[in-house]
Order: sequence, then structure tokens, then C-alpha cells
Amino acid sequence: MDRKELEIMAPAGGFDCLLAAAEGGADSVYFGVGKLNMRSHSAGNFTKEDLPEVMRLCRAYGMRGYLTLNITLYDEELNDARETLKMAKAAGVDAVIASDMAAILAARAEGLEVHISTQLSISNVEALKFYAQWADVVVLARELNLSQVKAIHEAIGRDHISGPSGQPVRIEMFAHGAFCMAVSGKCYLSLSAYGESANRGECLQACRRGYLLTDYETGDAIHVDNKYLMSPKDLCTIGFLDRFVEAGVKVFKIEGRARSADYVKLTAEKYRKAADMVADGTYTPEKGEALKTDLATVFNRGFWDGYYLGAKMGEWSAVYGSQATRRKIYVGYVTNWYAKIDVVEVQVDAVPLPKGADLLFIGHKTGLLEVKADDLRVDLVQADMAPQGCRCSIAVPPEAQPEDKLNPGERIHPRKGDKVYIWSAL
Repeated sequence: MDRKELEIMAPAGGFDCLLAAAEGGADSVYFGVGKLNMRSHSAGNFTKEDLPEVMRLCRAYGMRGYLTLNITLYDEELNDARETLKMAKAAGVDAVIASDMAAILAARAEGLEVHISTQLSISNVEALKFYAQWADVVVLARELNLSQVKAIHEAIGRDHISGPSGQPVRIEMFAHGAFCMAVSGKCYLSLSAYGESANRGECLQACRRGYLLTDYETGDAIHVDNKYLMSPKDLCTIGFLDRFVEAGVKVFKIEGRARSADYVKLTAEKYRKAADMVADGTYTPEKGEALKTDLATVFNRGFWDGYYLGAKMGEWSAVYGSQATRRKIYVGYVTNWYAKIDVVEVQVDAVPLPKGADLLFIGHKTGLLEVKADDLRVDLVQADMAPQGCRCSIAVPPEAQPEDKLNPGERIHPRKGDKVYIWSAL
């Protein structure tokens, strides 16, 4: 199998994450602009005016770029949606991810390729045939098992189900990231509790909180074994990615437009590696599990297989927030980069910076760069620790600077204003 048949799609909540996705080897990124997407509250998002630069970077890194316009639309928003789609077309956006028929039809009217969002919960061949009138890629319902996915894939070939491009419809599935208790993301809990609708990109994640079960008549409260009984663990399919491919999945979507650049780079990198092994026949479940250990180092609520392997009930988080095996601690920011001697100057603001620390530099033009602080100096003198409040310098040897694909012959290096973090094991 050609590795190009398997597409790793990474989230991009900002320019730093877009670059991190490219550095991780993603084949495509998906992103939102303004308020017309399902992460309008939780992710940084881009503006409509950013679209040309977003797509310029996608082209430079050989990635496809998909605009998410996947909320439920109201009449008063249709003109804004149409304007956004016109700007997306002009910028060269490769496809629009949508669920509202108004957005689907408007995108097709602009000549834009459409990908059907999981919000439509497509669970059978007849539904897929209907939406294939407008869409070349369909995200099936997250509640399907792989046998059901495979049956739909086989029907696409058997019944010659093609999209507007004339090519067989491709199946996209969520492969990794946050999982919602609601059916394919359709949820009204946030709307009921806070007046903010998840279906409008405003979810305040009421399901992720701990709750007591209270007797309505007596007021007696029961503390259930798992107080996070509405907060599922995160989806992780890397341990059975070969079975995903056998079921006919071609596009592997990583959730996380609200996640940081380190999450985006690592998840894209590990899933690209796993997909390549599947393509060349060297994948094994053991190799997949080893990659899963790597994935556990960045944000996660614990992992489970979703419903893909036949589970009838969800698996729930044991604690609030991340269960990552390491965390990043903010240190400060870059004040200067001395290219001739490969040295970065850092303002140490939040915590002391020890010699030998594993550092991350994250910025809108840098993406993500990892460096070990082996050569640390304060006032030009080698030091074991840079105390809080000082400026220090750190050597960044050329071998620690990957080649910049955007600018051939140059290297990725820290830039003024980049945020600096320390990796800390838990």
C-alpha cells in the first residue's frame, strides 16, 4: 500500500500548531475562523483575513488545509458564512468540513470540496449515499464499530458510491483525542446548564466536572465510585491502526484544536509513523502499544478504544483534567537569537531554569522546537541554574535545529517572543 493513501489530519488552533503539525509530518490540517465553528470558544482560531497565510503555509509544507464551518447556522449568519466561504475559495482552501445543509450547499456553490462532519452521525449506507451528492469525504458516526465501518466501505465499492469529484467517497474517522459522551457530539448539557450551546461551538464542558447523585425527595447524596461519570477517556486507536485501515478508513483525524503545539506535533508524528508501518507491512500491535506510551506524555484523560472494537458502554476518566506522564512548565520567553553563534537569550520569569533541562520553544513562526539546556550561561558564565528574574543564554547546536522545509537551506530556531517551557516528568 502506498503511504499516501493514508492521510493523517492534525488540528490547528493557531499558527504555532499549524507549524507543529507540519513538523510532525501531518498530511493535512483543519482549522476554524471566527465564530462559525465547533471550537469557537475553546480554541484560538484564525480570522478570515488569516486564510491566505494559512494556505500559503499549507502549500509550502505540502499539506492540505480544511476549513471547519460545522456549527448549526441561523438565518442571520448565512451572509457571514457565504462571505467566509468566498474568502476560503480565494485563499485556496482545499475543503470545507460542514454539517448544516446551508453550509454544505453554499460551499458547493463556491466550487469548494465538502467533507461531512461527524455531527451528522452517518451510520448507514443509505445516509452516506444521500450526502455523497455533495461530499467527497464523510466522517462516519463515532459510535460505529469497525465491522460496521467495513460494511459501509465495501458498499462504497460495490455500489459505486462517488462524490462530486467522481472518485469513490473516502471514509474519515476520529483516531485520537477527546471523546464526548454525546452521540457524535450532539449535546445540550452546556446549553441547559449555562445557556451556551455545544452545537454552536460554545461548549463549557459541564460533562467534565464531578457530580453527586442526589435523592430528589430526601436530599440524600450518593458519591458514586467514579464522580466523573460523564467524562469519557480520550480516544486512542494507535494500538489497532491496522484494523482501522482494514475497515477502509483512509483519513485519520486527530482531535485537539484547543490543544497546544507539543500535543499536535507528537500526535501527528506518532500516527504518521504508525500509518507508514501499516502501509509497508511492518506494523504490529506491540509497536502500536509502544507508540501509545509516547502519546501518554502529552495531554490526555486516559485512553480507551472508543466503540470501534465493540464496546457498548464508554470508559470514564478517573480524575479531572490531564493524565499525561509529563507536563510542561512555563519558564519565560525568548529575548534574542544570535544566529552566528547559535545561542538563544531567555528571560527567566516564572521558575528557575536548571542546566540540562529539556526545553520547548513555541511560537507562531517557530512552531515547536525541543532543545536540551546543556550549555547554560548567566552573565556569560557557565551556570548550573538560571534563577528566576534573570536573563540567561543557552547554546542551540545546529544538530538541534531541524531543517526548515519552508525555507530550504535554513534551520528552525528560537525567535524573539517565543514562549519557553521545561518538560517535567510526573
